Amino acid sequence: MTVGWQVVAEIIATYLLVFVTCGSAALNSSDEHRVSKLGASIASGLIVTVMIYAVGHISGAHMNPAVTLAFAAVRHFPWKQVPIYAAAQLTGSICASFTLAELLHPIKNIGTTSPSGTVLQALIMEIAVTFSMMFITSAVATDTKAIGELAGIAVGSAVCITSILAGPVSGGSMNPARTLGPAIASSCYKAIWVYVVGPITGTLLGAWSYNLIRVTDRPVHELPSRSVSLKLRRMMSNDGHVSGKESLDSV
Repeated sequence: MTVGWQVVAEIIATYLLVFVTCGSAALNSSDEHRVSKLGASIASGLIVTVMIYAVGHISGAHMNPAVTLAFAAVRHFPWKQVPIYAAAQLTGSICASFTLAELLHPIKNIGTTSPSGTVLQALIMEIAVTFSMMFITSAVATDTKAIGELAGIAVGSAVCITSILAGPVSGGSMNPARTLGPAIASSCYKAIWVYVVGPITGTLLGAWSYNLIRVTDRPVHELPSRSVSLKLRRMMSNDGHVSGKESLDSV
């Protein structure tokens, strides 16, 4: 798979992620009877699940610059592609945000995130929930012992759960692209650095933590010689017996 198609997949996946996540958040902020807070959190988790199964085998379905950076930091993704992926994710986010601004006019804040309490509370919450999300993502996406077919459900569920918890405190962004796009479209930049520093710190800690557990829990000779950023393994069966595994890898 060429990098060009992977970039296109990331743009589309991030566009749909922001469109659904920020669209439901914007509708909730304007009228809770249209979309509830719980409904917005569930929508966020479901779109992540759907996109992982849709484009995970093409681009890895990162949809998040912090996730891409964390995978590169633990050598599950090439550093030279990090800026390309980040640019694609921001492009998808900005396009989705301006689409929502047009569709949901006159709503001014298109799913923007800002601290409900202090900036420190929001920062710590973003680090904590992003750590949780990335720890789970690392487990199901990079460990050969994990059940790869359930990666989408596991990561989507993690996003849903952490969004319910973090929403009232920080907005539950966990994704710099998810915050920057709506901020630009809405011209609202309050404490925006929290949603860059927090998710990056959380994903790095989450990826390193799981990497440490995996390395110390297995003999060196059993470690895979090559890892990937996000894979969906397919079990193929003939005559009722498993005949092999096909890993759908992203480079």
